[in-house]
Amino acid sequence: MTTPVSALIASLDDVVIGRRREVELVVAALDADRHVLLEGPPGTGKSTLLRAVAGGLGIGFVFVEGNAELTPARLVGHFDPARVLTDGYEADVFVDGPLVTAMRDGSLLYVEEINRIPEETLNVLITVMSEGELNVPRYGRVVANPGFRLVAAMNPFDAVGTARISGAVYDRVCRVSVGYQSAAVETRIAARGVDGLPEGWLDKVVELVRRTRVHADLRVGSSVRGAIDMSAVASSLAAVRSSDVNDPAVSLDAALVALSGRVRVREGSSRTSEEIITELWNEVFNPAPVGESGKASAPSGATR
Repeated sequence: MTTPVSALIASLDDVVIGRRREVELVVAALDADRHVLLEGPPGTGKSTLLRAVAGGLGIGFVFVEGNAELTPARLVGHFDPARVLTDGYEADVFVDGPLVTAMRDGSLLYVEEINRIPEETLNVLITVMSEGELNVPRYGRVVANPGFRLVAAMNPFDAVGTARISGAVYDRVCRVSVGYQSAAVETRIAARGVDGLPEGWLDKVVELVRRTRVHADLRVGSSVRGAIDMSAVASSLAAVRSSDVNDPAVSLDAALVALSGRVRVREGSSRTSEEIITELWNEVFNPAPVGESGKASAPSGATR
């Protein structure tokens, strides 16, 4: 028999493509009143998944962007300085921050890129996850209403600007690992909003993007967002040049525009991201005939 939760999960299949297992795990953890951490590379749909689940469950959703400027005061809240001068530290002078708002409303507090926030801010979250309450200086005790949970997302530790998350956080959350999807799923995602592409062309775009993730000279490859942008740019560029996406100069220039800024070249490599993208484009879109050696060259007019 179909339960409301299983019906919800099925309804999200078209919203969060190829993430049935991860959706099930997140829904189950939230239904068990647990805090959740999604961990995986950029562009793997972590934010989309959490927003979709929250919307499907009808749960309030308070968003916080994790960065080095997220101080405890910005997360918790503060007293309005102007009103403090006239009214003192009264309760109605306090301006709720996202954490207190989520606690009062019994909502989800979604912290994006939690491993970019300062340690002192992270300690505030640890306290709330453990105790379900928070003591605010000069204000008093704030108790989380039923339904409050922390949901967070983070990129791998070796991404630039990230720090290791302490064991105290991992001990208080249910962790769901999110990896890259299959080529077929990424093709379905990239096909959204782009019509009229030649058959098989989008498969090559996705293959090019996936090769950036395993190239020896690249420390970070592109997410599926690169495939989405390459397809959109190629369609527009073809119209600008009165050509089509099968034109080698169009597809290569679209690849360079969409991917060269998304990848990260390994330290010590003498190559540029443009050179590596051109190499991969040749492998996928302009492979050398069987029996011929050497690299194919870029099409005439590309990167002009």
